[in-house]
Parts: sequence; structure tokens; C-alpha cells
Amino acid sequence: MFFKGREMKEHKERSFLYKKIQKVGFITILFAGIGISSGYALEKNDGSSIHTVYHVYTDGQYVGMLSDDKKIELLKEEELQKVASEFEGIPLEIGTELSVVPEKVFTVGTDDEKVLGELQGLLSVEAEAVGIQIGEDTPIYVRDMTDYEELIKALALQTVTEQELVEFEARKQSTEPIPPLKENETRLANIQFSVDLQATEGRVAPEKIRSVQEAKTILNKGTLEEKKYAIEPGDVLGSIASAHNMSTATLMELNPGISEDTVLQIDQQLNVTVLEPLVEVEAHYETKEIEPIQFKKLTEKDESVFKGEKRVKQEGADGRKSVTRIVRKKNGTVIGKSVAEEHVLEEPVHEVTVVGTKVMPSRGTGNFMWPADGGYVSSQMGKRWGRVHQGIDIARPSSRSIFVADNGVVTDVGWHSTYGNRIVVTHNNGYETLYAHLSSINVKVGQTVPQGTKIGVMGSTGRSTGMHLHFEVFKNGSNINPLNVLR
Repeated sequence: MFFKGREMKEHKERSFLYKKIQKVGFITILFAGIGISSGYALEKNDGSSIHTVYHVYTDGQYVGMLSDDKKIELLKEEELQKVASEFEGIPLEIGTELSVVPEKVFTVGTDDEKVLGELQGLLSVEAEAVGIQIGEDTPIYVRDMTDYEELIKALALQTVTEQELVEFEARKQSTEPIPPLKENETRLANIQFSVDLQATEGRVAPEKIRSVQEAKTILNKGTLEEKKYAIEPGDVLGSIASAHNMSTATLMELNPGISEDTVLQIDQQLNVTVLEPLVEVEAHYETKEIEPIQFKKLTEKDESVFKGEKRVKQEGADGRKSVTRIVRKKNGTVIGKSVAEEHVLEEPVHEVTVVGTKVMPSRGTGNFMWPADGGYVSSQMGKRWGRVHQGIDIARPSSRSIFVADNGVVTDVGWHSTYGNRIVVTHNNGYETLYAHLSSINVKVGQTVPQGTKIGVMGSTGRSTGMHLHFEVFKNGSNINPLNVLR
């Protein structure tokens, strides 16, 4: 089908020349003054006859004369057969344009072998192909539109999956509205190439036609581009060249003044070459996820609660929100994310903590509370066993908790040979109290303790005959009877 136009042209040229020769022959016969009969006799007597020869031209240049124009077609077929096995499956044709002009002559002076030999060197084999032009680079050719579409698909599948691509194409072809995303669903929203990959049909030498895989490799590999490289610790010319797939000699050519003896400096800039892909694939995904809305931790101040004390008034609980994002990937690597839509499904419950602001009183009121949880006085202040008992003993309480009798500051805690574990509290009003024989201590020196604060646990440490609290009260440094101030 590719030669129909040329064959019609050649046929018209032959017909035109043949008619021309007929006219010229007719005029010549008239003016020669020779009758038809005598002319016929001459042809018959000397054995001469009219022959057709074929003048061959290409690109306006004369090639030679042939005795038979069919030899041109035979030569074309021979040339196509020579390469047919090498390019199996590719429709081949002769790309050289030939013009054949017939002529009627009496004497044949052709050299078919020579002319056919010259024609053989002029004939070029071509094939219809689809070219992909990228910028000013040489086009990349594939066999046909089927291969072109396969190439586009193969490039896309480097970033997306087969299923994603099939579903994406189905949504594009559908006339139905695209359904909203479901929770935790991700789908391909768009796919695009970094350059326009328009296909152009044309003829080309068959050896330039690439398979789909070859074309994809060329597009991925790209071309060498010159870039800057900053020297890092441990770099040498050889390692830099190797990392950029180039020789050390080429690296030095790109950087005049640099030699193998040059001492490289950190952050020094060198020219290197890197392969830049001819085309990159960018895919846009839309994804819908349910995400928590973190609760806040809020604080409320309460003047009725002592400073340093706090309690959780309301437990916190995360909320929930639906977030639709656009995720951009280039050649399979995520290069960006953006929020397209966001809806709150459940508001968070914020945690509320009450913090006391009331200043703890360190000065006593002068009114002393009972330092134990109930109990009775098992031994009063005064002489006992030949010595003075400086305080009172409290035994058999409801619980073993010991409380500070009035506001004050802890001035002494620790072990005493007689008192065992003891606590001394000054009330900053001339009074001090002492708590002895404790099994454990809950306060430390310097701590402010409001009246009623639990400061320890009743025990039987030190010189003790049983579990009880030994309690003393001092006024201006002297022991006084605790029962005189306890309420």
C-alpha cells in the first residue's frame, strides 16, 4: 500500500513520455518525405525495430537506463528479503523515491547489471513506526501504536500497580459520578508524566525501532547532565568518579585545575555528570483515614486546695476525625502530602486537673488537735519508773495514722536511740511538737505541714514496750503537758 502513489506517478510519467515519443515520431515521418509503405519496407529490409528502455532517477539525479523496469521491483524485493528475518514482525518497505521514465529507441544501449548495482547502493529499507519526541533529543521509535500504548502503561506501572491503573482507567471511562472514599480507603486520583509523550507516525530505518522494554530503559536512564557536587569527609577523586559512573580522567576534564595531587577541601564544589531520566512519572493518590484528635490537658486553680496538691477532675479522651489527603509520588517515592478535606466525627474530652493555690500555713493556731486516730492516754506526763516522762503516750487508736497537731514546718526527722523514728515540728509561734516510736515517716525536713496532715505511722521503735505514740509539746523550749493544749 505504501508504493501505490509512486507506482501511479511512474505509470503517468511512462504514459506521458510514450505519447510524446509517438507525437515526435509521427511528425518526423511526415517531414521526412517518406511514405508509410516505404518506411515499413525500410524497417523490414534492414531488420531494425523499436525498443522500450527505462531511464531511472532518484532525488532528481539520473542513475541509468534499464532494459526492463520489472528488474527494479525484483531488486526491491531482494533488498527487503535480505533484512526480513532480522526485523521479523515489522512491515518493511523501500524508502528511496525512484522515478522511471520509458523511452522508445531503435538501438538499445543498456547496462542493466551496472545500473542495478548502483541502484542497490541507493535503496534504503524503512518501516512505518511511531516516534516519541522529547525536547530536542532524537526521537525514540516503537513499532506501532500498540507498542506505544504498552510503553506508556509500562512507565506508569513503575509508580502504580496494575489494579490501581485498571480501576483508574475504568473510573475515567465511566459516566457515573465517582463514589466518595470509604474509611481507610486509598485510590489513584491522577497520573501524569513530566514531559509530553505525544506519538507521531512516520517512516524510519528499522534498526532504530525499539522494543517496549528497550524504549522504557532509554527513557528511565536518560541523558548525562552536568551538576555540582560538594566534597564530603573521606572523599577522593576516585570515589567521587566511581559514584557518578565516570572515570577519574573525565572528572578532571570537567574540573580544570584539579589533578590527582590536589588536596580536596570539605564543601568544595566539583562538576560531575549524572544521568537524568528523560521522563518521570508522578501519581496522585487520594486517601481517607480516621485519625484521633488528641485531648488537651487543662488546669483549673482552686483556692480551697493547698498549693502543691492536685487532683484529676475530668479524665481526658481522644476525639475522632475523618481526613482526606492527596499523596504525591514520583517514581514510587512520596514527595508530598496535603489535606484536601477534614471532618470532625467526635469531639475530644479534655483532661481537667484541679491544682491548689492555697498557701499552706506554717504558723500554728495555738489550738492543738489530737495527733492520732482515736485511742486513749496510756501513760501521762510526770514521774514514771524513777524518771520524768516528758510527754504522753497514746495507744489503741482506730488506725495507725499519725497527724500533725497544728500548722508548722518539719525541723527534724530520723532515728533516735530512745525515741526510735521521730518527727519534730516547729509551729513558729513558740510551740514545738515531737512524735516518737513511729514505724514509718511520711515527711521531710523543711516541709510545711498544715494541721491534720498525716506525717507518719504509729509503731514501737526505740525504747518502747508496745505499739503507741509518744507525744511531747514544747513552749519556748520547755516541755509542757500536752493535755493542757490538746482539744
